[in-house]
Amino acid sequence: MNRSFFLEETDLTLDVVILLISGVMMVLTGILLFPVTRGAIPYYENGVYGLVLFLFALQIILLGQTPFGEMKRSKPLFCTGLAVASAGIVTCFIPGIFSRLPAVLLFLCFTPGGAALLAHLFLAPGRFRTWARMGGTFHLLWTGCAAVYLLSMLIGVLVLNQGLFSGDETAVTVLVFGAAILFLAATISKIYRKYPAPEGKESESEILSSEHSVILLTGIFMILLGFFLVPVSLGMLPFAGSAQLGLLTVIMALKMISTGNTPIGAFRRTRLVVICGVLFAGLGIVSCIVPGILVSLLTLLIGLLNIFGGIIGLRGTLSGLRKQGRNPVLPVLVRLNISQVVLNLLSIMFGTSMLFPGLLPALLTGLILAANGGVLLYLLHILILLEKMAGKAIENP
Repeated sequence: MNRSFFLEETDLTLDVVILLISGVMMVLTGILLFPVTRGAIPYYENGVYGLVLFLFALQIILLGQTPFGEMKRSKPLFCTGLAVASAGIVTCFIPGIFSRLPAVLLFLCFTPGGAALLAHLFLAPGRFRTWARMGGTFHLLWTGCAAVYLLSMLIGVLVLNQGLFSGDETAVTVLVFGAAILFLAATISKIYRKYPAPEGKESESEILSSEHSVILLTGIFMILLGFFLVPVSLGMLPFAGSAQLGLLTVIMALKMISTGNTPIGAFRRTRLVVICGVLFAGLGIVSCIVPGILVSLLTLLIGLLNIFGGIIGLRGTLSGLRKQGRNPVLPVLVRLNISQVVLNLLSIMFGTSMLFPGLLPALLTGLILAANGGVLLYLLHILILLEKMAGKAIENP
């Protein structure tokens, strides 16, 4: 295996990326459940539930794929996905805040959802019957889909009735479920390479692009985290710092694998970048499942990435401003530059507060995070405006 193998660009689609992260999560959860059942390591159930809800929300928001079937991406569906994502985020870092609601939501997504998808697989035209006739890789496709849907139904039952299986039996079931998801992801990726789908254009009037949607989710995460850190700092709410770090790392990994964007800049989506993204996702997943085990490592990692990313971003923005000189600039570009400078400064402050916990009061850290999320959403608003302006310029040259 030579160097060029790792530097070769990948063509992973967004649905494959989400399946990849979901499969890795289930495999790691299954593996970790073995020592958990023996009392060797602690287990944070809400971290698992919150992360799974967040992954379901990603499919809804970015792909229009609900637990009950595929739908056209629309504003109501988009808002539903944001609500599910928010519930998953809060479930992760505020233990017990929703009581049994996350378990009930997961049961509905896994069991009735899996049954609906299984029925659609065998009854809908263009699915099982078509794939069976085509043969080859398409045999693997319907087999993988059926396995995932059947195991999904069983997982949902286990979420509500945890005493149904022994600890080891549950671990094996989750492990096999994760392997089935990874098998399905690999099969879909193989089919996409063999039969590339025509590129479609998303309706900008209805929904955000996938890349903008990820920015929106990151902003919402920061605002929710900052908002809840205020009562947490006052001792009014419990807080799962390990799961919070884990979910943030998973979001970073998603951006890295799907677009090549990292906190320190954008890179080509090479195999090396994808492998690093999967490793990041693995660290985040383990941190969500096992409280405290990776807090020091992820705190150092995220802190340094935010500081260096902020410095690099600040340097790039200021360099661009110097090149502009006194030339007239559109007001929207002025706002873009200001928001980028503020965002980079807040990123540096957040990273510094992580590396030196006593430097800033927890209350102020919460406000910094909320401000970071707010500026990120404002930056998203400006990016959308610039895209619309560019579209109008092309239509009316």
